[in-house]
Amino acid sequence: MEVLGYVASVAIGLALGLIGGGGSILTLPVLVYLFGVPVVLATTYSLFVVGITALIGSISFYKQKLIDIRIFFVFGIPSIIAVFLTRLYLVPLIPEVVFRIGTFVVTKDMFIMGVFATLMIGAAYGMLRSTNQKETAEKATASLVAQKINYSLVLLEGTVVGGVTGLVGAGGGFLIIPALVFIGKLPMKVAVGTSLLIIAAKSLFGFFAEFSEIAIDWVLLVIVSLFAVLGMFIGTLLSKRIEGEKLKPIFGWFTLVMGMYILIKEFFN
Repeated sequence: MEVLGYVASVAIGLALGLIGGGGSILTLPVLVYLFGVPVVLATTYSLFVVGITALIGSISFYKQKLIDIRIFFVFGIPSIIAVFLTRLYLVPLIPEVVFRIGTFVVTKDMFIMGVFATLMIGAAYGMLRSTNQKETAEKATASLVAQKINYSLVLLEGTVVGGVTGLVGAGGGFLIIPALVFIGKLPMKVAVGTSLLIIAAKSLFGFFAEFSEIAIDWVLLVIVSLFAVLGMFIGTLLSKRIEGEKLKPIFGWFTLVMGMYILIKEFFN
């Protein structure tokens, strides 16, 4: 299973490099099902893997001046605060038995994986509903660029995404990019680059805010991260030859199947 886990780790970075998002949503199930990491600990590990991969991926966007620093701070600061508060207060508050109906018991691990699977299905829907999402978003941005940016909505979205990241360890690119395009009024490529930097900042902050309190398997964490970064480099190179939008339906169906699998495994197995 470990070999399959390393292959899947490459896929995490590959998706980020090719389509600018979505890869981080694979990290938690890879760590839990292929490496056998306990769910709550896996959400912490995921923050590191996602953060490092996104940080390295954002470098090329920064060099091309495809990162909006202003929006990064407006969106990123509340997102970082939300990650910190969620990891520090919300996650520990979730009881080991969330609720029970007769003999059916929903544990803390089942609850977190259930929330995560629901997000996966939502992300899959977002990728599948339009095969020309990038072009549509760019046209929408061009028509809205003259309008004033609603910073209140940007702040709110940053807080929500930070909470999601803190709970399940996913970077939330599938939520950030649409928000930056339609609320932040950014061109698609700038939204992708800014999203990667936001993901890196809030994920790494969330990880280092609590890593000293838990036992970390640094060997596993570093190896998985290296494979993900390798995937990011491969994806970035392939993106120059392969249109990422053409791959979104394939990745969308894969994400949908994974989400359904997690729900079935956790609640009906």
